[in-house]
Amino acid sequence: MRNPVALLETKGLSKSFGGVQALQDVDVHIEEGSIHGLIGPNGSGKSTFFNVISGVYRPDSGSSVLFDNHEISQLPPHKITELGISRTFQLLRLFLEMTVLENVMVGYHCHTPYGFLSPILQGSKVREADEKIQDEMIEMLQFLGLASYANLPAGELSGGQRRLLSLGRAIAMKPKLLLLDEPGAGLSPVNVDHLMHTILSLKEKYKLTVVVVEHILKVVMNTCERITVLDHGQKIAEGSPEEVKNDHAVIEAYLGREMADEDIRQVIRA
Repeated sequence: MRNPVALLETKGLSKSFGGVQALQDVDVHIEEGSIHGLIGPNGSGKSTFFNVISGVYRPDSGSSVLFDNHEISQLPPHKITELGISRTFQLLRLFLEMTVLENVMVGYHCHTPYGFLSPILQGSKVREADEKIQDEMIEMLQFLGLASYANLPAGELSGGQRRLLSLGRAIAMKPKLLLLDEPGAGLSPVNVDHLMHTILSLKEKYKLTVVVVEHILKVVMNTCERITVLDHGQKIAEGSPEEVKNDHAVIEAYLGREMADEDIRQVIRA
């Protein structure tokens, strides 16, 4: 019988905006060391789920969000980050005038006792530590295929490379849990394949637990061990990729009652 350790667990998670119920009694169990997918049609509550987990929104009364055995539902975003949760965003938030290396260094310095300018303003010990961090960040950029662009402004990168840089900055924060919000948005088919390989590889290299929100179902089906499906703010299915893609409620949520099972399989495998 399965008795997995949960790194993240929500119980009765609800969030309303006025009269609109964005999330309603959502229970999710994210196993430590897993890649977990979160899918659903537009407006299903996926982004709200991420915003609650990362502290952007406070959930409704009675909701529980446990991360590494800590209740985080009432914590501000910076405290949640300090505990070990980092995320990427659908809309990239890079510093386009800064170099690629500087962008990931900003991510790293979010969890250090000194700021980004401290190596300039403080003594040799801090500068020496910063040089070691730079070496570590260059190694990470090499893993992502961006090392040769380290000293170029981030604004000179292609769209796909910017996606990878956003991922790198999130990894630089040394999280336990990485939330990926539509990492495949705008990528070419070749870059989508590269993204899938990268997600699988970074889990092993950095010992991460990963939650992926993605509209490109191929990414989720080929990288995630378990998938949770939301529709109108409620959890309608959860299981392995095989279980989810054969779930009739999932088929109806995506394509409506008139579509046959074979049609959803073709969409998922496209």
